[in-house]
Amino acid sequence: MAKDLTESSHDRQNILNNRYVLQQAEQHLDLGGAHFQNETVFTKQQLMALYEISDATIERYLNSHSDELKSNGYQILRGAKLKEFKASSHGTLTNEGTKTSVLGVFSFRAVLNLGMLLTESEPARLLRSRLLDIVLDVMAERAGGHTKFINQRDENYLLAAFQEENYRRNFTDALDNHVEGNHWKYARFTNLIYQSIFHENAAEYKKVLKLTAKANIRETLYSEVLNLIASFESGIAHELEKASQAQGRKLTQKEAERLLRSFEQHPLFKPLILDARTKMASRDLCFRDALHKKLEAYIRSVPEADFDRFLGEKSRSLEEQLSDPETLAVLKRLKDR
Repeated sequence: MAKDLTESSHDRQNILNNRYVLQQAEQHLDLGGAHFQNETVFTKQQLMALYEISDATIERYLNSHSDELKSNGYQILRGAKLKEFKASSHGTLTNEGTKTSVLGVFSFRAVLNLGMLLTESEPARLLRSRLLDIVLDVMAERAGGHTKFINQRDENYLLAAFQEENYRRNFTDALDNHVEGNHWKYARFTNLIYQSIFHENAAEYKKVLKLTAKANIRETLYSEVLNLIASFESGIAHELEKASQAQGRKLTQKEAERLLRSFEQHPLFKPLILDARTKMASRDLCFRDALHKKLEAYIRSVPEADFDRFLGEKSRSLEEQLSDPETLAVLKRLKDR
């Protein structure tokens, strides 16, 4: 979907939190700047020339987006830091005023931040277009072009998937032994769990991620979501067995549904469900360009650690993980329990 970086703070921050994009951008955009304290910084005068805007325009954005720009590296230099900056510029920034007692400078990250905000600058519009291209290039390169299964690059995915499969067997056994009905009840109660956690049934989820009808949803879920589903399955299996034994018979599907709805209201699950919804909605929009409309209120910018988790050196394809003897040994120990 088309991204309007001037409007969406989440989309802006997702770019700025992705250090792999920042590395490529700094290398290829060649914006200039001055070297100070091991990073590239820019003065207001330099940004006026770069974006072809006035001093007043920069000040307006500094006022309207102060917290965002400061969190991304805009700072005011005073005292010893300002003196050091003036000395390091070797007289090349004389138009900033040699007698000034304070000076605002932008980190490279803050320069990009401002460029994603400016609506009245053609150079900024071109920069936004280039940035979005760099994002696509980085994602394709680091994720192998398969963002649909980017969840599997997480080192925690394989263990979560393996454990969830074990709990799922307990859950389906409980449905067999303690709930009336035919084989359709498995899909029905699975959908009820999905709806409890992320407000979508299987068909809706597949549509959002553009999966085929026969695709296995769980192969696309993040480890935190798989762990929460496993908790639901384990807990519900226990409650079904207990209720069935108390009644001395199998439960009707209506009784089982009421039990599940009561189970999902337990205070224990509230923070876990909030976390799962936030991670699913935010990561899928960022990494897969997939919008879960029923979870739109939970969208946040993706933290820097997640980019390392799914795109960094420790992230590996599922094939690479399965070829690792240590990983296989862990799975074998779990299987033999």
